[in-house]
Amino acid sequence: MTIVLRHTPIALALALMGQAAMAAPPILAPTVVITGTRVEQNSFDLPMAIDSIDAATIQEQRATVNLSEVINRVPGVASAGKENYTQEQSLTIRGFGARSAFGVRGVKLFADGIPASTPDGQGGTGLFDLASASRIEVLRGPFSALYGNHSGGVVQVFTEDGPERFTLTPSFQFGSYDTARYGLKFGDTIGIFNYTASVSHFRTDGYRAYSESDKDQANFKAKWQLGDRSTLTVVGNYMHQQGQDPLGLNIDQLNGDRRQQGTGALSGANGVRNAEFFGTRRTLENSQGGVIFETALTDRDTVRAAFFLGNRNNAQYLAINALVQNNIRAAGGLSTFDRDYWGTNVRWTHKYDKATMTVGAEYERADEDRKGYRNGATVANDNLLNVNYGSQGELKRNELNTAEQSGIFLQGEVEATERLLLSAGVRYSKVEFSSKDKFVCTTDGAACSGSTLTVNTGLNRLNPDDSGSADYSDWTSTVGAVFKLTPTTNLYANAGQSFEAPTLIELAYRPNDLSGLNLDLKPSTSNQYEIGVKSYVTDTTRIDAAVFYIDSEKEIVTQSNQNGRVVYQNAGDTSRKGFELSIDSRLTQSFTAYAALTLIDAKFEDAFRTCLVAQCASTNPPGITANSSVVSEGNKIAGIANKSFYGELTYRHAGLGFNGAIEYRASGRMFGDDTNQVRVGGYGVAAIRGGFTQKLGGWRVSEFARIDNLFDKDYVGSVYINAGDALTGRYYAPAGERSWLIGISAAYAL
Repeated sequence: MTIVLRHTPIALALALMGQAAMAAPPILAPTVVITGTRVEQNSFDLPMAIDSIDAATIQEQRATVNLSEVINRVPGVASAGKENYTQEQSLTIRGFGARSAFGVRGVKLFADGIPASTPDGQGGTGLFDLASASRIEVLRGPFSALYGNHSGGVVQVFTEDGPERFTLTPSFQFGSYDTARYGLKFGDTIGIFNYTASVSHFRTDGYRAYSESDKDQANFKAKWQLGDRSTLTVVGNYMHQQGQDPLGLNIDQLNGDRRQQGTGALSGANGVRNAEFFGTRRTLENSQGGVIFETALTDRDTVRAAFFLGNRNNAQYLAINALVQNNIRAAGGLSTFDRDYWGTNVRWTHKYDKATMTVGAEYERADEDRKGYRNGATVANDNLLNVNYGSQGELKRNELNTAEQSGIFLQGEVEATERLLLSAGVRYSKVEFSSKDKFVCTTDGAACSGSTLTVNTGLNRLNPDDSGSADYSDWTSTVGAVFKLTPTTNLYANAGQSFEAPTLIELAYRPNDLSGLNLDLKPSTSNQYEIGVKSYVTDTTRIDAAVFYIDSEKEIVTQSNQNGRVVYQNAGDTSRKGFELSIDSRLTQSFTAYAALTLIDAKFEDAFRTCLVAQCASTNPPGITANSSVVSEGNKIAGIANKSFYGELTYRHAGLGFNGAIEYRASGRMFGDDTNQVRVGGYGVAAIRGGFTQKLGGWRVSEFARIDNLFDKDYVGSVYINAGDALTGRYYAPAGERSWLIGISAAYAL
């Protein structure tokens, strides 16, 4: 890995920076962001690590399907897929979110100011429409705590405003593994009204066997200018994706055939069968919409109010054998939920001569109908292989869950002197969960749906009423300062506390195959510290660097992960410390270089025990001894690479209409489990892309081609965290081999 990180495009970039150019390179423009303080400000003057990715970087010569295509260029951020679309992409910021089995935890997501995370703190990046995005803002560190129940950071995607004239942009892409994407974007400005809309369809056979997927997506944004002081914005997002789940591979399968399906165990001595035999697959649908009204009451006072609502529903078939499903307490092998959510928020901002203050309140609620069914027929075991896996069977779980989050916050900035800027904020957050169990089977001798067994209370063979509730609340605060060392160099520091309650998914399963929500799970809290520097070393080169330290208590970790059931528990203290560096340079009129480096050490400060199987005794004293393992003090937190690098060298020739780049991405080693028995090696992969743009009559036509994994490296692109035994667990999701993508788009403006 040392060699991988040493010979990178940054070396070429730094060498080229010393060469003279025939023409003066363009000056770097200020980057304006709003996520850090909720008001528009130059990111250079903020006491926090915040980055913005522009529309050209997001959209040009990319598939515009996955957030990981662009967000890995931000230091401290890691995103990856599992080469199938059943798990959604992972997203971690400074190591937060690494424990997620699928989707995003520990990071707050927004689409055009509307939360793309549900009130309990979980979300998915699949809802983001990159084809119509104007920018992506990424906030890291303590100030993210002012957005509520999460710890790692905030990711916010903004849609383009409507163009000045009606513009129609169809696009088409095709590539390796029978991949294709069709898209259409259009928009206009009519007087005080402008809008942008984008629709697309994506499909692929996938790199691995049994990994066919497709995705339909739509995004809409409309804005009205109401007089000189007010705007009304309406946004809507829709996403439907479905895919076959090839499952993860164990180490022997990975070393044998990387493209094969994973396997699941049948009951008894019946051996194993592949993913297709179990019918493992997932269908996910997510739609939401919102209204944002903003008005300037005076030259100094602005009020912003928003209301949103949405629905997220899911059905996932798991590789769980009939014997396990037959347990009266088991939740089955088909997990479904239908979740309606809504929320509202309001904030008032007042600008003083040398200060700004914002005060606001938020409320969000989700009502979830969660059910579990047999994957296949209701039989005692699969000895006769007559289970009919892959079909919906009898009901095994039925509950109504509610999650609510409310909060109030105060945030302000003041120019203490000409060279010293101070920022601070405080927030109170409350998260409430309740569950009404509608699947109760406790009468001796009675038959229970989805099981061939009958109730026997003497043998504890029953399914009791597991209804319950829990609530968590906390105050969090953040302070920061910027010192203007010179007109082109700022030093900053910040510190704060964050609060992360468990999500409904993390509460979904109790230890030892018990039914109902795991309401014993508690929130984790963190103290975060950061110091950094931002400097324009020249008019054309900016360097940002930061070091951080995070101390967390009651870290939420995996207790067991078996048969599709992930059970979580609270561990002791953890620490995360790291270094982040980014360099952005306009070398000449034609060449641009960018590089980002992250070093992170994330480890457990206290020892604890974890289960190797689904059923083991309580983790509390006297502790679990059978079927368990010790996570030692000093062990690394699973799923967090110890270093990462992204580099890009871009070339543009205006006369030819050519634009091309060489990209390089590297990741250090990580562990797949908290016991650190599963070690995943680092990797470094390169990509090359290029294309032309020309005007043909009223059309602006762009074509491109790109090759990813240019040197055809074999590597593990993502890991299933804490997936059981180190030798037999399905930990590994191999990344694709060398692949190609060709695309064309044509924009016509009336």
